[in-house]
Amino acid sequence: MTRTAEPTATAPPSGAAAESPARTDQSVVILTGLSGAGKSQASKVLEDAGYGVVDNLPAPLLESFLELRRNEPARYRRAALVLDIRSGDPATAIRRARVALEREGTPLTVIYLEASDAVLVSRFSETRHRHPLEERNGVQVSIGEERRRLERTRDLADEVIDTSGMSIARLRERLHAVVPTPPGADALSIELVTFGFKHGIPLEADLVFDLRFLANPYWQADLKPLSGLDAAVRDYVLRQPVAARFLDLVAELVELVAPAFRAEGKRRLTVAIGCTGGRHRSIAVAEELARRLDGLEDASVTVTHRELRG
Repeated sequence: MTRTAEPTATAPPSGAAAESPARTDQSVVILTGLSGAGKSQASKVLEDAGYGVVDNLPAPLLESFLELRRNEPARYRRAALVLDIRSGDPATAIRRARVALEREGTPLTVIYLEASDAVLVSRFSETRHRHPLEERNGVQVSIGEERRRLERTRDLADEVIDTSGMSIARLRERLHAVVPTPPGADALSIELVTFGFKHGIPLEADLVFDLRFLANPYWQADLKPLSGLDAAVRDYVLRQPVAARFLDLVAELVELVAPAFRAEGKRRLTVAIGCTGGRHRSIAVAEELARRLDGLEDASVTVTHRELRG
């Protein structure tokens, strides 16, 4: 399990020049490119990496946003802005932004996404979205016109990514290789959720385990009013030989699938662990499972006991 601290900015020395070196805790990314090339998916990747994302920002408002960012640096420390043909060619605004951010010492990364005509036509057909430039000439003609209008913007890009045939996981890898990301941005968040079957299975669960095969502390008069967080209940549950074997197998399974989930671009793995009421067996086992998973590489583990919330 990894825990990371946010980088701390250091004040410039007295008398420093107006242009300061680029700060690693500050970053602005501009996502642009062809309609249907994957800007929405790229936005989600950057949002998961800790960026505040502003979609469809009109190019004339870019300088206003940078001014807002200067006034609230903590809030907009890492920002990703989507500028595209919907508000016209953003090339002029990007040039101005680059000059302004270089003066501040803040890195600007311009990423241009594109794809082949065949892939873009197929994506518009599948989603049934209308191309922003489409009037009466059809999608393919509109794509060609968009390519022509965005030529200057493409020339300004630090990175051009062709998403034809690219999976979301591969897009995520490319983006993380290009843009500054905080430590732990690639980490998988593993959430262990305990619940009672009589109250329903958590809808967000990726994996569900049923502990109703274990002897139930509920039927012990001295344990009934307690929960799995209490030592007496924990000992009662975990002393059962089948519980120990179950924990070995589940810990091994999670360690096996976690890297695969992360490779497929998933940011969260929710493991639901249930018993009848969700107050005894599931809690004791989930707490022990969290302890065993502590230290899992590139992952963080949290535990939520749903039925104890009330």
